[in-house]
Amino acid sequence: MTIRDVAARAGVSPATVSRVFTQPDAVAPDTRRRVLDAAEELRYTPNPVARSLARRRTGNLGIVVPDIANSYSAMIIKAVQLEARHAGYALFVAASEELLDDEERVARALAPQVDGLLLASPLGTDAYLRELAELVPVVVTNRLVDGVSAVVAESAETTGHAVEHLHALGHRDIAYLAGPDGYSNTRRLAGLRDAGDRLGLRPVVLGPFPARFSSGVRAADLVLAAGVTAVVAFNDDIAAGLLNRFADRGVRVPDHVSVVGHDDTALAEMVTPRLTTVHIPAGAAGVTAAQMLITQLRGDNGAPRRSELSSELIVRGSTGPAPARPA
Repeated sequence: MTIRDVAARAGVSPATVSRVFTQPDAVAPDTRRRVLDAAEELRYTPNPVARSLARRRTGNLGIVVPDIANSYSAMIIKAVQLEARHAGYALFVAASEELLDDEERVARALAPQVDGLLLASPLGTDAYLRELAELVPVVVTNRLVDGVSAVVAESAETTGHAVEHLHALGHRDIAYLAGPDGYSNTRRLAGLRDAGDRLGLRPVVLGPFPARFSSGVRAADLVLAAGVTAVVAFNDDIAAGLLNRFADRGVRVPDHVSVVGHDDTALAEMVTPRLTTVHIPAGAAGVTAAQMLITQLRGDNGAPRRSELSSELIVRGSTGPAPARPA
């Protein structure tokens, strides 16, 4: 049973149920009794997060990212930390290691210690995220959930632009190195396939892979075996690993294979050749999400907010004309 089930049985909002268990004096006695009776009938027990919320402000914010070592996560964390510090908050950071169970566990563990939570690219179900948002202020990035404030950067269309760019260079055999299952990966794969349908291409999908440098290293042989002339990677970390392994194998980029990443992190400018990539505004997303969360904490109890940021394809040296096929 969830807080929503109790709310439906008692004829009140989920927020009222939450207040009954966290701030009982703020609820009228007859309403409080209806909620408690409904909870008893449904055998509902408030989770530790709900019980912990009957406390004063902590002066802390929390952020859960998929992987602290990931370049995009690092950009988000830095942006959020600066905004939190400016507003007088400390920031607690935790990683889910791209695992759904770990994400829910660390979010619940952080909630009692913070005034609000920011979840970057969360994997949890919509129902879980809505329930968490009823217990503690929450903002998510790279994910749309009804009833939860969110900051998203539309990458599906721009992934399509990457495919169009490769097609214009003569590439007809393209692979996509998929990242972890979830909203961002789903959207990027959709953009890839939509563009492929328009252009008469059938990209090969390899993966999913963890969003890490080592995944690109491991995927290089699969790419070569697939016989493609271009690769679109889920993120810059995977793309950088691919470039590294190609260099070891004597595969020249872009002469033999063109490579496109996603995110436009610092890695894109550090590798050789410099990486063509889809620019996702991680810093702006972190700033916007942090400001949205802090606004909630300062008393804005309006409807959940949504902010959409734009992405763009940045063309650099890792893409070039498709190699000529043997006669």
